[in-house]
Amino acid sequence: KHRIVIPCLGRFKEEYEKVSKLYTNNKIRTTRYTLLNFLPRNLFEQFHRVANLYFLFLVVLNWVPLVEAFQKEITMLPLIGVLTIIAVKDGLEDYSRYKMDKQINNLVTKVYSR
Repeated sequence: KHRIVIPCLGRFKEEYEKVSKLYTNNKIRTTRYTLLNFLPRNLFEQFHRVANLYFLFLVVLNWVPLVEAFQKEITMLPLIGVLTIIAVKDGLEDYSRYKMDKQINNLVTKVYSR
């Protein structure tokens, strides 16, 4: 498959040349995460859900000796399980987006100019 790009600059050629110097490439990137920001950004997004905040509240509350109902480790299991499963799902989805972006960015492109 080939992508065909037909520039129609006309009278906007000078403006295009000024703006195009600001961009290094035109690669498509639809991924949300990188290797460095995956864990903090994913946890930030997950704790915007009310259910996860509720489980976190229970974990913190269980560390108070007066209110302790279960063992501290048992209270953390549901929260850690849910966070892990969602993080794995998000990571796999983002990896498939990365592979699709890479495939699209490596397509041969023909550019026609007048």
